[in-house]
Amino acid sequence: MSGNTCLSTAQPSRVTFRDITQQAGIDFRYTFGDLTYENILESSGSGITVFDYDDDGDMDLYMLNGTWLKDISDPDGENFKDTPNRLYRNNGDGTFTEVAESAGINDHHWSMTAGAVDYDHDGDTDIYLLNYGPNVFYRNNGNGTFTDITEQLGLRGPDSLNGFTKWSVSVAFWDYNLDGALDVMVGNFLAFDPAYKSPTIPDMMPHPSEYRGQTSMLYRQESDGSFTDVTREMGFYYEDSKCMGLTVFDYDDDGDMDLFQGNDHQLNFLFRNDTTSGFKEVAIAAGVAANDQGMPTGSMHGSIGDVDGDGLIDLLVTDLRYGALYRNLGNGLFEDITKVSGVAKAFAGKGEWAAVLFDYDNDGDLDIFSANGTAEELILQYPLLLENDGSGHFKDIGAELSPYFSRKRSGRSAAVWDFDNDGDLDIIVSHVDLQATATLLRNDGGNRNHWLGITLKSKGSTAAAIGAKVSIFTGTKRQVHINQWATSYLSYSDPRIHIGLGEDDHIDKLEIRWPDGETEILYNVETDLYIIIDQGRGIQYINNNP
Repeated sequence: MSGNTCLSTAQPSRVTFRDITQQAGIDFRYTFGDLTYENILESSGSGITVFDYDDDGDMDLYMLNGTWLKDISDPDGENFKDTPNRLYRNNGDGTFTEVAESAGINDHHWSMTAGAVDYDHDGDTDIYLLNYGPNVFYRNNGNGTFTDITEQLGLRGPDSLNGFTKWSVSVAFWDYNLDGALDVMVGNFLAFDPAYKSPTIPDMMPHPSEYRGQTSMLYRQESDGSFTDVTREMGFYYEDSKCMGLTVFDYDDDGDMDLFQGNDHQLNFLFRNDTTSGFKEVAIAAGVAANDQGMPTGSMHGSIGDVDGDGLIDLLVTDLRYGALYRNLGNGLFEDITKVSGVAKAFAGKGEWAAVLFDYDNDGDLDIFSANGTAEELILQYPLLLENDGSGHFKDIGAELSPYFSRKRSGRSAAVWDFDNDGDLDIIVSHVDLQATATLLRNDGGNRNHWLGITLKSKGSTAAAIGAKVSIFTGTKRQVHINQWATSYLSYSDPRIHIGLGEDDHIDKLEIRWPDGETEILYNVETDLYIIIDQGRGIQYINNNP
């Protein structure tokens, strides 16, 4: 793609985001079971998962849905019963075809999130669907269809926790014990009692603090592919925790994977991996338990990335106040920079749900997209696109780039992906407002700067290489990225690491620290294309196919 090199001294026109939802054929409409917004299940939304289910090189889209539930939804909304999830196959020409039923994943539960990963290392991507109710694991058959193998894996989950229906909202995969098999953490939310009315404001949905929680659960994968609950023995059992999001990354850069858990109106958790002795909860000591006022808020999910270019991985946690941006100090501690970064001013009063750190203009620093909306009432808010000045200071520029940012919606899940493989990141958002349509925003112009997309594959059985650390060296500049795509509320973004390079048209050195601790270095890597790197075998496949 040498055509991306600008030979003129004139400034290129600015990036824009164009709403192409209808012309792309994405006709998804979200339902929360009826037409009245009156309980916490209805307010929470459902997720988005980006993955290449048919292994054709184009990213496909799984949109999750709510449904009518007896004794929870209004009786007159029964026409929303058995509302299915939708799978949109990418046709490779900018359009999509809906194929959930023929693929076998048009699930009719109230679905929350779907973890996409090749759990069995057979070369295709499987789906672990988390629900209000029983969870479902779909094995990819490699022919465009899926088979439910939940029972043989042992991943259905308990019917109830703390006396009420199990409500799973987040899933994180990683090899916590380095035995070569992917393990899985399931984040559970709260013990929702549909009959409960708040004694203080009986006409409004009860606050999350009025319910008991439900412990999150860690499952270890065994040699036969099944999973065993090891929550208590590994230090994760918190009976009344209210998880909203799980993020796996090596926060202290000691070579093993840790876990951040965003909690709703409770102090967040940060589980430090102590290898032989399990995990220790250290969020207060690390400085990521509360916001800058020392208050627990309605935290959603931890988004990770190096926002200030110092080579350390920072943590953005969206919530219903003004969020929290924690700067990694490199010594196992974080500094709250929410206000000085400009994030607090932009987020205040919006009610942030899904947020993504991504480089929308490929200039080499991470910007922020946030889907927003009030929780207890269906009050619409403006979505946000915050531009990074390169040093970790952000400015709201969304309205300059797309009309979408000038219209209030009530967003919940969101993901970024390069659906058209043209080298810049597009945005997909699910909304819970009564309009209920999804929005696909195509990035036009982000690929005027150089870029690189990387798929990592570990050796052995852990194909996903989740948590691998990738360092990019161009001239005097270094970028650090983490191979982790589950970093947005209820959502899985494009699994390829996307790196904006600005005017740098080649990479001097690319260094990978794999999850097993091995380090691999590649030199003089081409840019403006997608590559796959197999551990120990270098660049095996290059797909320059926009």
